[in-house]
Amino acid sequence: MTTALFVQQVLNGLLDGVYYLLIALGLSLIFSLGGIVNLAHGGFFAIGAYLTITLAEYLGFGGAFVVAPVAVALLGVVIERFLFRPFYRADPLLSLLLTFGLALVAEQTLRWIYGAAPMSFAIPQGLRGQIWIGDFSYSYYRTILIGVAILCVAGLWVLLHKTAFGRVVRAGVQNPDMVGALGISLEPYMAGIAALGIGLAGLAGVLLAPIYAVHPAMGQEIITPAFVVVVIGGLGSFWGVVVAALLVGLVKGLMIAFGYTAFSTAAIYLMMMLVLLFRPRGLFGERIQRFE
Repeated sequence: MTTALFVQQVLNGLLDGVYYLLIALGLSLIFSLGGIVNLAHGGFFAIGAYLTITLAEYLGFGGAFVVAPVAVALLGVVIERFLFRPFYRADPLLSLLLTFGLALVAEQTLRWIYGAAPMSFAIPQGLRGQIWIGDFSYSYYRTILIGVAILCVAGLWVLLHKTAFGRVVRAGVQNPDMVGALGISLEPYMAGIAALGIGLAGLAGVLLAPIYAVHPAMGQEIITPAFVVVVIGGLGSFWGVVVAALLVGLVKGLMIAFGYTAFSTAAIYLMMMLVLLFRPRGLFGERIQRFE
């Protein structure tokens, strides 16, 4: 294998880590603040992809890129208000069953509307082509995808660490009882976090629609690696999720680059097992009163 091909495979693995990251960040935020294990999170990823195909016919890819994540985020607000909210202080098993059922409903609804056959969506003409650096080339669209993910991570970090909204959210993750004693209700903040996290999943679906087959079960395929990223990174740790997503993508890319394609997925779960053996809280996990 040439050096250029090796680097390309590693970058493709990191690209997988990028869209795991967009989904895992939302998972981590919703779980950390609300205690909801959202097994339906992959369903919102699939909805974002299908909305891209539908909206692009009328608005073009640029319009779908803006409208689809917003629509998925608004759907997340409705679901948070009427489904998630009653379960914040309930047995976590109940929310697990709720979101499992919601994931099935999302998948079957997409199957009913669009059919079971995979659908494809071509990369827009203006985003096609290759970026050349000497003898090395890489997809222009995939490069843009990585850039968008970097902007999302930077924007989310600013929101959580440099705004009043973010300070309340981080305080609510660490000590919700103290926040309540100060007279601050976390319910409006939870609605915002649900919109943000679920909207990121929808954005991942928009970005991945042009390069992967779109089918009703795609959400179920993505949710397990996303949970692996959250576990490896550590509950409640923003940078833990970022680092874990990149590590997962790097390991997957290296396995493929060295010719062990069939082992690439298993390697991710092996890495999670090793992390849990030596550091059960994850690489950057913090102690969170709500769960201890």
